[in-house]
Amino acid sequence: MGKFVIKQTNTGYNFHLKAANGETIATGEVYKTLDACRNGVESVMKNAPAANVEDQTVENFEVLTHPKFEIYKDKAGEFRFRLKARNGEVIATGESYTTKANCKNGVASVMKNAEDAEVIEQVEE
Repeated sequence: MGKFVIKQTNTGYNFHLKAANGETIATGEVYKTLDACRNGVESVMKNAPAANVEDQTVENFEVLTHPKFEIYKDKAGEFRFRLKARNGEVIATGESYTTKANCKNGVASVMKNAEDAEVIEQVEE
């Protein structure tokens, strides 16, 4: 079972979704407040299992409706994904992968782990 870990940063709060093996599979943006970060986690929990996968690395790819995972190539030529909510906002991103297959596995892992993940807050009140 996966888990969301919410941590305090120098400028706010962010979360990491970790797989059962402890590897980080998705990261959220830095939020100004703890409540906003919690809302980001809830949005990933709700949107990830329902999201389609849009592969932007192929020519004439089909543009899908939100929520969706977008697979794309970064400036270094590596594969990445981002999860967009129903409103089109990016709510989570993945690391870079050297192969599209591994990137797709990362997406599948987020879909599988996000919905029922435990939420752990490692913040100072």
